[in-house]
Amino acid sequence: MCIRDRDHGILSKKTVIIKGDGIGPEVVDSMLHVLKECNTQMEIINCEAGSEQWEKNGSKDKSYIPDVTMETLKESDACFKGPTTTIPKPNAPRSVAVTLRQKFELFSNVRPIKTYERLTPNRNLDFVCFREATEGLYSGVEVQISDDSAIAIRQITRNSCRRFILSAADWAKKYNLTKMVAITKRNILKKTDGIFWSEMENCIKENPGIALEEIYIDNMAQQLVVNPEQFNNSVLLSTNLFMDIISELASGIVGSIGLIYSANMGDSYAMFEAAHGSAPSFKGQNKVNPTATILAGAWMAEYLGERDIKNAIFSATENVINDGKTITFDIGGSANTSQMTDAIASLAKEKLRK
Repeated sequence: MCIRDRDHGILSKKTVIIKGDGIGPEVVDSMLHVLKECNTQMEIINCEAGSEQWEKNGSKDKSYIPDVTMETLKESDACFKGPTTTIPKPNAPRSVAVTLRQKFELFSNVRPIKTYERLTPNRNLDFVCFREATEGLYSGVEVQISDDSAIAIRQITRNSCRRFILSAADWAKKYNLTKMVAITKRNILKKTDGIFWSEMENCIKENPGIALEEIYIDNMAQQLVVNPEQFNNSVLLSTNLFMDIISELASGIVGSIGLIYSANMGDSYAMFEAAHGSAPSFKGQNKVNPTATILAGAWMAEYLGERDIKNAIFSATENVINDGKTITFDIGGSANTSQMTDAIASLAKEKLRK
């Protein structure tokens, strides 16, 4: 998969780009423009997936991901998934994200949460959300009992908890974070959250120097609103649905979901994406915030060996946002998507020259 040179190491790696639905093609094009201006050496392969291509092709497939796309994904080193729409009907396919997480065992969904000085001058947040991404209520196991009732299965396994928690501990050690906070509802979900918590305790014993706390999901939501600074320098961990909700709440605190980038990590593969959805009502208007997608793409560049590009893009994005002259409406500006993208690309390219 990797294109190598004996003297210079990895020259290029293959990444599959899925532009997705709604605003997906616009923000993914922004990300690709920034990467190309920074002279990325990734081999980029465009593939289709999502509900729009599914409906266009007759809605006959069992998946939003065509077979040809899946085969290409298997031959790549990583992928980028633009926002995709999941149709909320019983017989529609499972979401693209859930399908890929389970297919490639991408057990850790990682969302760093960090504020920008211009957007939240009275608040300084810096922590990371780790979400187990292969099971829980997103396992997709539902049973129709009658016309009027159905049951969803919350699947929690010790092995899945352990590999996810250990990956979060590795992150904590890498970035010198001092605390891990487990979010549960163990007083009610005694069996499933009981397994999760016992593996938290086991993994902490293997990682001395990291403190462990537990907080119930309902209290966690309140604490994030009342005093989010208490979680700085921490890794927040939870099962699939709980952390999906908590990380969305955290994104609102920093100013906009359009700022939150994300990675889905496994042992040998990774999928990168913005945390936000496909926002079909904004499709084609060139007005949405490209930040999350650009930063997720920069993170992918680092994953594939281009750390300097990642650092330049992150620094440029922070400068553009804090300057405030070329930012989109959701964070208080009047620039369109293309203008903000161009500002980030130009500054990142300049930083790389220095």
